[in-house]
Amino acid sequence: MPVKTLLEAVRDAMHEEMHRDQKVFIMGEDIGARGGVFLATDGFLEEFGESRVIDTPLAESSIAGIALGASMHGMRPIAEIEFGDFIWPTINQIVGEASKVRYGTEGKLNAPLVLRAPHGGGVRGALYHSQSVEAFFSHVPGLKVITPSTPYDAKGLLKSAIRDDDPVVFLEHKRTYRLVRGEVPNEEYTIPIGKADIKKQGTDISVITYGLMVHHCLEAANTLENEGISVEVLDLRTVRPIDEEAVLDTAKRTGKVLVIHEDNKALGVGAEVSAIISESAFEYLDGPITRLAGPEIPAMPFSPPLEEMYMINTEKILHAIRQLSEY
Repeated sequence: MPVKTLLEAVRDAMHEEMHRDQKVFIMGEDIGARGGVFLATDGFLEEFGESRVIDTPLAESSIAGIALGASMHGMRPIAEIEFGDFIWPTINQIVGEASKVRYGTEGKLNAPLVLRAPHGGGVRGALYHSQSVEAFFSHVPGLKVITPSTPYDAKGLLKSAIRDDDPVVFLEHKRTYRLVRGEVPNEEYTIPIGKADIKKQGTDISVITYGLMVHHCLEAANTLENEGISVEVLDLRTVRPIDEEAVLDTAKRTGKVLVIHEDNKALGVGAEVSAIISESAFEYLDGPITRLAGPEIPAMPFSPPLEEMYMINTEKILHAIRQLSEY
């Protein structure tokens, strides 16, 4: 089975879906002639032509608005926002309009679009190239929000997103693009949206996370095996909808839960996961539901030492798990 980077898996998913369905097209800043800022669409313009690989101005609201209009008229656009930090101008089109199309028309219309964006820190990107944006979109009924951690998941979930009949926000952590490698089948496959995946089984503590943090959590879990602490790592993969069944199952199985994400702690995905467990599995717990997340700071610092202090890493995860294990 071929081993690919997460970026290669994303590229393959789009390439295959454009061959499979003539209604699929891609639009965004620099995605044509330059192949995208991360080269996710390198060579697409030459293969599919200007009518299906569309370079746009630096106007994120227009990118989202055109994608919305095209999707409501039978097309399946993949709209790339060059960096998640500049996704905010799309809020009116995606949150205010696209999320409500099916509901507002009583099912007469739908908006099958994918809004792709690289996001996340740890790349010396500072204020405008390091933000995590998943919590904002995860609050909105009518949207699906996907945050893959592996090449296998990225390809299978992106293909499902492109085929979905409702709007999907697909967030790819920049640090995983070339650092994370894994086996990806050549055969056709998709992964259902809204299904979490146990990346490592364990019996003592459940760590629930997604995206880049999955890899730090796995590293910590493997280290703790030598200390006699068995850690289960649950990768949410989709943060809207959250796989409540998987969350509750792992909480009941171990009795101790640590929720980890890079995004700010307050009102984040971890708060929702904690509430789900508190409401439906409280009696199974042997300790407090604990969260490890980004600090309450408006922006990622540019200074490397300060960025390191901001980011969640393996050492911080080890400390949090050891503390929880003492209950």
